[in-house]
Amino acid sequence: MLIRKAIRHRALKKIEIMAEYPLPKFHFKVTIGGDTELNCTEVSGLDFETEVIEYRGGADNDYFKKKQPGMTKFANISIKRGTFVSTKGQFFDMWKKNVFFQEGEEKYRSTLTISLLDEKHEPVVTWEAEDAWLLKIQSTDLKADGNEIAIESAEFAINSLKIAS
Repeated sequence: MLIRKAIRHRALKKIEIMAEYPLPKFHFKVTIGGDTELNCTEVSGLDFETEVIEYRGGADNDYFKKKQPGMTKFANISIKRGTFVSTKGQFFDMWKKNVFFQEGEEKYRSTLTISLLDEKHEPVVTWEAEDAWLLKIQSTDLKADGNEIAIESAEFAINSLKIAS
């Protein structure tokens, strides 16, 4: 009984210590459309900003402008990943859909989900980018004397970004 209490106390202590540390940013998962996983090395652009509206009435007694929240704007989301034989045309196929407006049965706008994972591979923080569509693809640079992995990047325009968890 005493040993069980000691083990439980250690486990609780570990959880308390882990709660005090910031999360590492290197363990994450990116999906688009709910089921297509994009195995990425980097994600950036999880930014949103509320613009400021300044106003001062001509008859105001105050000699300064009052500020209030205005429209919210969302940054484009950029992702980078290694170039694989199995996924070499995936970005291009997504891009073709929105260039040619092929909004038939298959929609070109999807939800882009980015999840920061813990050591158990469970989502701790999840960002959901609504109505994401691929606006730019950048293929890898080629160098004859390079000793690097081929990295491709894609940029998604989004309508909104929310933190789901």
